[in-house]
Amino acid sequence: MDAKTFAREVESHVRPATFPVAAKLLSPDEPLPEKAKRPWRDMKIQIAICQAIAMARRYGWTIAVGEEDVNCVLTKTAFGLAPLTEHYTAGHLVCGMYTETAEAGARTEAATHRLPQGKYKHLVVAPAARADFAPDALVIYGNSAQVMRLLTAALWKRGGAITSSFTGRIDCSDEIIRTMMTGDYQVILPCYGDRVFGHTEDWEMAFSLPGSKMEELIEGLAGTHKGGIRYPIPTFLRFTPQYPDHYYELERIWAADELKAK
Repeated sequence: MDAKTFAREVESHVRPATFPVAAKLLSPDEPLPEKAKRPWRDMKIQIAICQAIAMARRYGWTIAVGEEDVNCVLTKTAFGLAPLTEHYTAGHLVCGMYTETAEAGARTEAATHRLPQGKYKHLVVAPAARADFAPDALVIYGNSAQVMRLLTAALWKRGGAITSSFTGRIDCSDEIIRTMMTGDYQVILPCYGDRVFGHTEDWEMAFSLPGSKMEELIEGLAGTHKGGIRYPIPTFLRFTPQYPDHYYELERIWAADELKAK
């Protein structure tokens, strides 16, 4: 299944407010897509990777970022665009902000999935519906009900449960790197930076999957749809509502008037 077909099916079954995003990491010898925008070259700005994802899902742009385009040191390190230093691994960037001590911060940093420095030179993100590449990972933002809908589809064939972990930081690593490394689905709690710089809303969550599971997820959406699991949620409406007692005074007045008319 290609990314365009995947996007069409997701948009039909899940109806996300923003475009599903396809992501691909490019090695140093792989060419960039011709129409990809480069933040530094084309906009004269440096950005965080969450901003690139937001541009893809909100604007419909194909964005390619390399070391010169990114000024978020956390994601430069995670995506192997800059060297991993002892200062970073010792937890100093977390201490006093997210953790009480550097020791605790080091444990937080150790929980982040990272790529080896230099293995990839660029990250490309695009609306899946317009992606002319085979994605390594796909990310879909939505409300909790939409993420639940994707989760049920992911479990259609295998059952069981999906386990995800959260640190409140560097969700771009969770969405792309952890998804690639585990080869499995992830429920994503958007991080603080994604909310500040990527403008992710308070009500939004995300769901990610490796490119190898596109067909499985779409089969799961179709299967669960047939089984009655839908979005928007088909709320139960066939019931008689109850009202405040004083509303029923009108019923008594109408009944009395009918008797008088007879």
